[in-house]
Amino acid sequence: MPTLIVFCHLRWDFVFQRPQHLMTRLAQHYKILFVEEPMHTDGEARLEKMEVADNITVCRPHTPIHQWGFHDDQLPTLQNLLADLVPAGEEPIVWFYTPMALPLLQGLKPSKVIYDCMDELAMFKNAPKQLLQRESALLNIADVVFTGGPSLYQSKRDRHANAHCFSSSVDAGHFRQAQDAAISHPHQNHIAHPRLGFYGVIDERFDVDLVSSMADAHPEWQIVLVGPVVKIDPATLPKQANVHYMGQRTYNELPQFLAGWDVCLLPFAINDSTKFISPTKVLEYMAAELPSVSTPITDVKVPYGDVVEIAESHADFIAACERQLALTPEARATMAARMREVVAGTSWDLTARSMHELIESAVRSNKVERFFASNQEAVPSTPDLVAVANAG
Repeated sequence: MPTLIVFCHLRWDFVFQRPQHLMTRLAQHYKILFVEEPMHTDGEARLEKMEVADNITVCRPHTPIHQWGFHDDQLPTLQNLLADLVPAGEEPIVWFYTPMALPLLQGLKPSKVIYDCMDELAMFKNAPKQLLQRESALLNIADVVFTGGPSLYQSKRDRHANAHCFSSSVDAGHFRQAQDAAISHPHQNHIAHPRLGFYGVIDERFDVDLVSSMADAHPEWQIVLVGPVVKIDPATLPKQANVHYMGQRTYNELPQFLAGWDVCLLPFAINDSTKFISPTKVLEYMAAELPSVSTPITDVKVPYGDVVEIAESHADFIAACERQLALTPEARATMAARMREVVAGTSWDLTARSMHELIESAVRSNKVERFFASNQEAVPSTPDLVAVANAG
């Protein structure tokens, strides 16, 4: 099997999402080495390896360096740790989820370079200042570019000749389990109905004021929030008695929470960090055949506005939830039929298969060779990367 090295800003054991869905399927074709961002550990630097699935090894660097992520200060140490990642003479395919890892191409001699742009990371809170420059270099070097939704595709398609849109998909069978209310998670059994639920990362993309307004407007509503709190102060989260925090849960538990909800929520803030997002959960909610309400996220509103209710303001969102809770059995049946049509049109299996075909058919460019030829002595700086990539 060819080796596929994946550089990712997300940890494998964090929320199970696009990278995990794709890699568990692409492991039919490749031996996958999933390289995470380094963790700070006192003492000698080391590379921890964990077999997490068939043909998937997670490589977690531990370094004594305090800078987080694929920071410039980390790069020489990481390059040493990864020097023996593949046997001498092998030319792996290298896949990037974060452009910040681009300098680590040196020494790997890739046969092809893939960029799967699942988020506009430069718009996220605390984004590294070098990210945009490295992305420009990566877009010039990559053989294939994938985007995580139509908004991202519109922003990248003119920057690469072999760019393809692969919106977030769904494992329909997994989330269809939620149609059986009997499997509702026991940790929410004490919570009364109606239950309005959200699962996912609770960060700067989450509209805390909207959720607080909902809780105040309808004290009888029980709002169930499943997921880790990241990059925001927990003290800023709604504290009403009818808001329930379940913490991070496993992928297998998600249908169990869905099974006990009456309405699903996509309460995203409208800001720079949500401009290009394509939420995976919207199709998962549909597979459960549950009514959903979303703020006007483009990659929800445009493709799914006929089946997911879109609300512009806090008052509109609350009113939309009221309408979804009041749906007649006939209206729910019509909605469920439309949801089944949407879900039938996509799957992670189909997405991974199409990606594999595009990787196999991609013509290897010579830009990576020029990159190495111009940077033989040390890990190149960001300006060097950009200059070499543009020269190609």
